[in-house]
Amino acid sequence: MSTAKVPCENNNMLSKKAEKGDHIATLHTDGIPEDTLIKVREYLDCFHLSLHKLQEVSARLQRDLVRGLGKHSHHRASVKMLPSFVRATPDGTEKGDFLALDLGGTNFRVLHVRVVEEEQKVLKMDSQICAIPKEMMVGTGEQLFDHIAACLGDFLISHNLKGQTLPLGFTFSFPCEQREIDKSILIRWTKGFNCSGVEGKEVVQLLREAIERRGDYHIGSVAMVNDTVGTMMSCGYRDRSCEIGMIIGTGTNACYMEEMKNVKRVEGEAGRMCINTEWGGFGDNGSLKDILTKFDVKVDKMSINPGVHTFEKMISGMYLGEIVRLLLVQLTEEKLLFNGQTSEVLLTPESFETKFISEIEEEKHGLENTQKILTKLGLKWDLVDSCVVRLVCDAVSSRSARLCAAALATLTTVGVDGTVYRKHPNFSKELQETVHLLSPECDISFLISEDGSGKGSAMVTAVAQRLALQSRLLEDSDGDDEEEEEDN
Repeated sequence: MSTAKVPCENNNMLSKKAEKGDHIATLHTDGIPEDTLIKVREYLDCFHLSLHKLQEVSARLQRDLVRGLGKHSHHRASVKMLPSFVRATPDGTEKGDFLALDLGGTNFRVLHVRVVEEEQKVLKMDSQICAIPKEMMVGTGEQLFDHIAACLGDFLISHNLKGQTLPLGFTFSFPCEQREIDKSILIRWTKGFNCSGVEGKEVVQLLREAIERRGDYHIGSVAMVNDTVGTMMSCGYRDRSCEIGMIIGTGTNACYMEEMKNVKRVEGEAGRMCINTEWGGFGDNGSLKDILTKFDVKVDKMSINPGVHTFEKMISGMYLGEIVRLLLVQLTEEKLLFNGQTSEVLLTPESFETKFISEIEEEKHGLENTQKILTKLGLKWDLVDSCVVRLVCDAVSSRSARLCAAALATLTTVGVDGTVYRKHPNFSKELQETVHLLSPECDISFLISEDGSGKGSAMVTAVAQRLALQSRLLEDSDGDDEEEEEDN
């Protein structure tokens, strides 16, 4: 039996065993009087998911994954299972210099990446961050891509790369329909962008046209990359057994290598392809309704996209802080916190940042951090309040880790990236232990990605280039065989 323990000041914990053979979830309870603890747990029990319930969640996701892969069932699947057209992971023979573009917010990055075969390393040689003015985010598509092309041109000049025609990996973190490795059509803008003339168009073609309008440099082959796929590929060069990528940060997503015979929406059954699951939409069909709390429902209703990305809203960094805030407000109204006195700041949506959860659950300074945060929120607290707040954070982050583990166990080495996984002091430990509980027959290891959207996109380009070269060599070889047969 494995125990996931979250360290606390006096190592005083309450172990709650949901059922025989279940994982023991440990919650910080030191410093909380018994009568208060009983009442607080009435609000937190709904965040504890037994091993049996997590197994049910895995089984439901499995059904949705199959539905998403189907040619005729895909359109009604909440987990979209998008083909990435990345047909292999690194084999260690990749090498060369590559450019990478990473666009997904108000800034974008340009990178020069070198893949060194002899050292089996992906090196970030140089990088540059370029701002995108707010007016450009809602201007024309031509203005946006001209700006990107200009920044790329400046980068090539300043780093003495002009005159070289380098392959480019393009991480474009917006909803797209990928049709080939270099053909991706923007479905819709998000994240504050609304540039005209781009939706429904091929993104790589718009970039190439902008570069051609300048006429002072050229780029080689382009690979369009999803950041989750980049995460898997950046880890895959270090460990060739890595065939799953996962993001658990502001949002969440995962990808994995699937047998082509199971990818019904793409012609051909030979080989494999990386599938971008878009698992943040898991539960949008109501399949997670039985484990949604009233706090989850309220977060969803207050979001800009109600009814969409149910799973993401239960586990990712954009929403965890708000779930905790709603719990704290409820407990205060029930006079279980702060003598029933809330504050204007605490009543303000999104005022409790997700990073506070990580700071509050720190092993050495958690209690001190809690008290600083509560003061910042304008609350009058005592020691018991601090301990209750820490217990609430623990319950919310623990559920997030265990739900993430249930999803990972469905895919079952994993490449991981994202601020929640990296920065929360206990998230990765509980996630890994729960995955091992749910999939004891699988030997799973975890690798933290080093810049999946930068180095990873370059690695996708490197692999695509290797496969293209192999394909050309094979075609040449086949032709030679035919000539020899004809000569005989």
